[in-house]
Amino acid sequence: MENDRIDFADLKVFLAIVRCRSFRLASIEIGQTPSAVSHAIRRLESRLGAKLLNRTSRSVSPTHVGLDLAGRLQSGFDQIGTALESLEAPGIGRLGSIRLNVFADAAYLLIAPALPEFARICPEVQLTVVVEDRPIDIVAEAYDAGIRYGHHVPEDMIAVPLTGVQRWVMVASPAYIKANGLPRDLDDLSNHTCLQLLLGDHSSYRWEVNNRGKIVRLRTKGPITINDTATTISACKAGMGIAYLLEARIANELRRRELRIVLPDYACPADAFHIYYNSCRYNHPALLSLINLVRKQHSLPNVSRTRS
Repeated sequence: MENDRIDFADLKVFLAIVRCRSFRLASIEIGQTPSAVSHAIRRLESRLGAKLLNRTSRSVSPTHVGLDLAGRLQSGFDQIGTALESLEAPGIGRLGSIRLNVFADAAYLLIAPALPEFARICPEVQLTVVVEDRPIDIVAEAYDAGIRYGHHVPEDMIAVPLTGVQRWVMVASPAYIKANGLPRDLDDLSNHTCLQLLLGDHSSYRWEVNNRGKIVRLRTKGPITINDTATTISACKAGMGIAYLLEARIANELRRRELRIVLPDYACPADAFHIYYNSCRYNHPALLSLINLVRKQHSLPNVSRTRS
């Protein structure tokens, strides 16, 4: 086995494939061609004298040896990262990569506005943002951090708030209100068309409203169910029904009077957005820069470190 000739970059390619379970997705993540990725794995397996990956036309999975190697390599890379993080040198936090898993509303409200400044101050960092609403295990899926509402953050994670308390509201378009009138109270919602919300785990969401300080979950009715905020907003603006949305997400539509809050007394407070990560995992110093950029946008003070 020619250990002295094993390329460090090939090991990173191998970890990317294990993480993505796909040669194509791994090639996109690390910025190489699929052909180069395949060559790297063949070269690595040849030099180690062991099969690391099971390949079929539809999937890629690590062998027992590959899984063991991936765990050991990740631990080694974490130690390297920790050493770099503790080193006080100009620009040390401007290299490397960050992988984030973010739900759609947070991507729109928090990450997208911060990207231009982040790219300016951390030009050498490879930032990957995966936008999805399904619940995931960020450690098992090899993400550096995730963004969710505070009550969705696992208890064993370190969480940093990125915003203040949010608010969910019921809204309708002027066209819908003109055609159907305004609901008078919660019971009157049964006489209206409501756009249904499908959660990331494919369950149907019951609207949560604040009824005199008590949170009440409503089962509304309507023929259209959507799992995407942008599509829900478009449908609501088109007059297709009353929607239940995060107020901050539709600030522009409310300001332009394309949408109007209905039953405002029943608006429901929600937890702040939090970024979270495993305290045992390496967090690149540039993650701190991203956290503080987002917090600054929401008038929150800087944090001085990304772990406690």
